[in-house]
Amino acid sequence: MAKITANQLVKAIIEGIREKKGKNIVTLDFKKIDNAICRYFVICEGDSSTQVDAIADEVEEYTRKKTGEKAWGTAGYDNSEWIFLDYGDVIVHVFQPHIREYYKLEDLWADCIKKEYPNE
Repeated sequence: MAKITANQLVKAIIEGIREKKGKNIVTLDFKKIDNAICRYFVICEGDSSTQVDAIADEVEEYTRKKTGEKAWGTAGYDNSEWIFLDYGDVIVHVFQPHIREYYKLEDLWADCIKKEYPNE
């Protein structure tokens, strides 16, 4: 399979999130930021630890099926309040709402391009 672009990866990740009714999806585009650790953050939330876990699992499975890409690493499955999936150029954050509100990742980089996706 040919190498996919970061944009194609983001699209597949968002589709996977929507499969499990993930909400408040936001992407942060870091391409204009020097020395950024990745190209994109994809951030979303689920209403419970069960849903957060299901969203993260679906992102992994859906993305692998659609693109052939596997996460390089994961963290947070122990308590499923904030699950982190590392795809190299794209890092996915699946939060419970109270944890997302506490850390406010979307507000940490004022100079990146933020895009919000409507809930379906």
